Parts: sequence; structure tokens; C-alpha cells
Amino acid sequence: MPEGNAAAAPAQGREEQGSSTTWRLLQIGAMWVGIQLVIRQFLPGTPTERTITTTDDDGNVVTVPANFGASPIPPYEARPRTLDEGATYNSEPQRLAPIWPDDSKLDIVISVSPTTEVKPLGAANADPVVFSEQAFGLGNFSDKRTVDTTIQVPPQVQNNGTLWGHFFVGLAGSVLDPYSPDYDRGKAYCFVFPLTQYIPKRKEVKTRNLLANAESSDNSTSAADAAAAAEEEEPATASGPIIASYYHPNASLSFVPGSGVIDYAATAPVIRQFVHVEATGARDGTGQNSWYYPVLFVNTFWQLKSHMTLLNDTVTTLPLHIDLNNLADWKFKIMANIEASGRENARQAAMGNQMPGGGDGSEIEMVKEIILDTNPYLLGVTVIVTIAHLLLEMLAFGSDISHYRKKKDNVGISVRSILANVFMQGVIFLYLIDNSQNTSWMILGSQGVGIVIELWKITTVVNVRLRDAAPGSLVPYRIVFEDKHQLTETEAKTKEYDEIAFKYMYWGGVPLLLAYAAYSLVYETHKSWYSFVITTLVGSVYAYGFLMMVPSLYINYRLKSVAHMPAKAMMYKFLNTFIDDLFAFTIKMPFLHRLATLRDDVIFFVYLYQRWAYRIDYTRVNEFGQGGDEDDEDLVAAANAAAAAKKDGNTTVAAAAATAAEATGADAKAAKTTTKRK
Repeated sequence: MPEGNAAAAPAQGREEQGSSTTWRLLQIGAMWVGIQLVIRQFLPGTPTERTITTTDDDGNVVTVPANFGASPIPPYEARPRTLDEGATYNSEPQRLAPIWPDDSKLDIVISVSPTTEVKPLGAANADPVVFSEQAFGLGNFSDKRTVDTTIQVPPQVQNNGTLWGHFFVGLAGSVLDPYSPDYDRGKAYCFVFPLTQYIPKRKEVKTRNLLANAESSDNSTSAADAAAAAEEEEPATASGPIIASYYHPNASLSFVPGSGVIDYAATAPVIRQFVHVEATGARDGTGQNSWYYPVLFVNTFWQLKSHMTLLNDTVTTLPLHIDLNNLADWKFKIMANIEASGRENARQAAMGNQMPGGGDGSEIEMVKEIILDTNPYLLGVTVIVTIAHLLLEMLAFGSDISHYRKKKDNVGISVRSILANVFMQGVIFLYLIDNSQNTSWMILGSQGVGIVIELWKITTVVNVRLRDAAPGSLVPYRIVFEDKHQLTETEAKTKEYDEIAFKYMYWGGVPLLLAYAAYSLVYETHKSWYSFVITTLVGSVYAYGFLMMVPSLYINYRLKSVAHMPAKAMMYKFLNTFIDDLFAFTIKMPFLHRLATLRDDVIFFVYLYQRWAYRIDYTRVNEFGQGGDEDDEDLVAAANAAAAAKKDGNTTVAAAAATAAEATGADAKAAKTTTKRK
């Protein structure tokens, strides 16, 4: 392994190309689970006593919501007939109280229509009814209703129109038809809500086969056609994204009990759209407050775009699955806000606007897809190992930096591998910029920091100098790498073995790179020649990047030692490699991608074999001036003291070394052997 970092190059590339976003999304998922647990633990549940009895203005005994007593808003059944003296009527109420108790029994009917016009139920021209249930228990979380049916798609909906759901809700036994003379707005209400969604199509990057384009450039007719096509595309691009109508076969409906008194004036629009104010315009005595019907949440939170149908004239019938249940108020608010935020981000991304933190607005949908399509037990394990991955990543970073700061020689270091790693990370950085539409700025920033750290590592190994170029050169200066000191015999061997390893690696890597480039040029499409070069290089790094690990394995083999390796950093990084393997089978990805995640494991097992074959004696300073992974300052001090006593003779030197070694807990015999070797 090229001092750990070169060995981790493919893993880093893999993270930057796709897994970095996955880690961030899974952190969001972990936060979601944590929020649920905290709220469930600390927020009070639904009160057991939901109704009380009182008398209205006429002296009749009525059942009203139990929570009105803590509010200045009287129950709807006991509402005043006139405003208080001096009070003014506010057309938009400030606060709302529940109109019905939270344990009411409800009837609900749903019809579908291409318009918002509400038609009489049961009439000859009535809209088709797709759902009808009686005596549903509001606040009864065990009461669930399900219906499966098929609907005919109206021509208006086929032509980019909206399919509307007409919802008729009322107390059990009440009249739901608003056209009936017996209809009571105090006992029933109706509203419309779209069952289709207008979603901007994702902005597609135009790609082409570069060879086919080059061949057609010789044909004037084809060139003219291409120019005409470009002119036709330009107005469409300038007019903004294409909005299309999508339909999801699952409609999840949830009544939200226990909301209590609502500060309607301060309610966010995303929540307000589901709050329906009492339809007669009644107010309390102050004229400022009113009542609201039970919140019916048309839940589109779990409606993934990948499961939706694009509506057009070829779609004549559609399946419809309706679930009716109760949902806690806090869950309703969280889901409604997250869904609205995700939609707005997707809309802004489709308009070409840059999102805060980058991305294309599809991150929330990716999290939901992971939760829906992954086994719950595997998902739980995934959340745990994600936290472990972040911890190991930080530990590996700190250990790697510490190792390079303390290392005082170049034994076992593959300088070429470090340079190659800088090149590969630079290529990945350019690739991320070329695909910046779908790349977070955090990923770009972390990749840039990684390149800077790799460049710093080079300065710890060699001196980077700017020298005059040879006569006749096109550039006046050239960058050279000079040794920091006169190389020892072991360092010279390391340099020699590094050259040999890279020579054989070039023999295997260059043909693979050329073969991949030829395949990509002939069979794949690209935005431009620059994009082709960057994409090909990234693909090569992704596919053959593990070759960068081979030189250090070869150096270990020739030196018959792994004492120079940053063992802690290597173990942290390889543990993260196994975590990558777990995610490879959790996240949807091509088979070859999954296969590629196993390549670092092979290198890891070879490294483990080398650690077993070339065991390290941690009780002594090794032949490279190190105590295991790090220099032991006490042992170094003992060695310096022994060297200072050398002028007194070998016996004195041996005694001084043995005494110092014994003081630091080392084996005296090992210290004597080390001194004798000098």
C-alpha cells in the first residue's frame, strides 16, 4: 500500500462519485429516526378524555371537544349568535378550535373529476365514486380502511390536465351531498385536492457519439440538419423546463386528530392547505376566532417519482389504491414540510438554480427509496455502520497525518504512488466539476482538501523545486523532485523497487486504459471531447485504480517488512472498505459496481498476509528508526544517550543502552542487540 493513501485511492474515488451523497442521505435517515424517537418520548400523547358535555345558547345538552376549556374559543355547538359589544368581525380568523370531538365517527365519500366543479352525488352526470366508507373512527389509530379500484382517464387529463379528487366528509349519518336541502355545514364539509402532480422533467444533458458526429461533419446536409435541430432546441431551453403531469397509483389519506387550537394566522402555507375553516363564516364573541373541520392529509410523502406514470393520450385506465387511517399531528407536520421542501428543491433544480449545498433536489426521494426498498433490519444495521464509517474516517485521517509528520525517512514509501494518487484525485475533481449539476459543493470542497493534503505529503517525502528548463524547451521552467537527504541503502532499494513495480504496472495499465478509451469512444455518448477525456480517465481510475496499491505490496515483499506502514490508518481505511461492501448491497447500483467494491478487499487480505509473514517486534525500535507505527520518544532518547556514551567504550555503551531500555519497559537484550549492531 502506498503509505495508506494510495491504497485508499479507489475507495476515495468511489465515495466521491456516488457514496458521499449516500453517506449524507443515510445521516438524514438516521436523524429522521432520532427525531421520531425523541418526539415520541417527550411529546404528550392524545388525551384519553376527548369530549365533554355542555349546554348551548338554547339550553340543549351537547357533546363538544374536551380541549375547549383551556381556550377562550367556545365549542362550536355553544357559539354565540352575535359578537361581543365593540368586537369587530375578521374575515380571516386568527385562531381555530376543533369543530368536532377527536373521537367522532365519520362518513367519507371520494369521487374523481377532471374539473374542480363539485357535482351532486348520485346525479345522472355525477362524477364516479371511487371510495365510500361509513363510521370511520377519528382518533382510532387501529381503524384502517383500504380500497382497490380502477378509474377511466378523462380526455382532459390525458392532455396534461389535472385529475381532481372530490372529498365529502361528515359526521356519521349526516348528509354529505352539498346540493341536498338537508345538508348541514356544521356536520359536513367538502373540498377538492389534486390526485396528479405537475413535476418538471429533469434537465437532460445532451450527449452524442463523437465518432458519428465527426463523420457527419463531412456531410453538408447532415450538418445543416444538426444546425436546424440546435435552433429548434434553443427556444425550448430558453422557455424553461418541461412540466408534465404524473400519476401515482397509491393514495394515502390520513385524518389528523389531536391538533388542538391552531394559530391559523401563523400557520405555514404547506400546513394551511389541509386546514379547512368552518364554512358558514361563524366567529366567537371576539370576531377573531373560528373553528376547523378535521384535517384530512392527502399524504404524498411516499409517492416516489420512479413509481409514477406519465399521463398522455395512450393512458386510458389507471389503478387506484386508497388507504384511510389516522396520523399523529407531529408526524403530519414533519412529513408535509419535508415533502414541500423536496418538491421546491426539485423545481428550483429543474429551473437551473443552484441548490444550497449542491445536489439536484432528489436527495429526499433517494432517502425515501432506501427506506422503502431496504429490509428494516438491514437498514438499521446500515444506520449504525454509517456512524462507524464517519468515526473511522476521522481516525484514519488523523492517524495518516500523524504518521507522515513523524516519519523521518523514505523507507517503504512509493513516491510514484503518491503522485499517481494526486493525479487520480485531480481527475475525479475535474469530473465532479464537469457534472456539477448533480454534485454538492461539500463534495467538491472535501475533494479539493484531499488533493491539498496529498500535495503536502509529497513535500514531506521529497523537496519540490522549480528549476530552469533545458535549452530549447517550450517552457522556461520545470518542476523537479529532489531527495531531502542522501538516501540510505534501504531507501535506495525502496526507490528501485518502486520503479520496478511501476514499470510492470504501466505494462498492464496502459493497454487497459487504451482499450477502455476505445470502447467508450465507439459505443458511448459524451457531451464533448473534453468530457470524453475526463470521463474515460475517471472510468479508468474507477476500474483499475486498485493497481496503485500494488507497488507498496511489492515493496513490502522485497523489503520483507511492513514496519514502515501506517498500520492504524490502514486498518481504519480497510474497515471502511468493508462498510462500502455493505452499502454496495444496500443501495441500488449496477452489478459491475458491486463487483468493483470487492477489489480493495483482495488487497487488504494480501496486506494481512504480509503482516503475518513479516511480523513486527513492538518491543524494540525497528530497523527504520520507528517503534511500531509511531516513534517512541523515550526509546529515541535512550538511543541518543547510548550514542553519546560511545566514546567511553563498547561496554559502557551497552550498559547505557540496556539501562535506558529497561527504564522505558523494553527488553534489555533487544537494546543490547541494537547497540551491538551499531
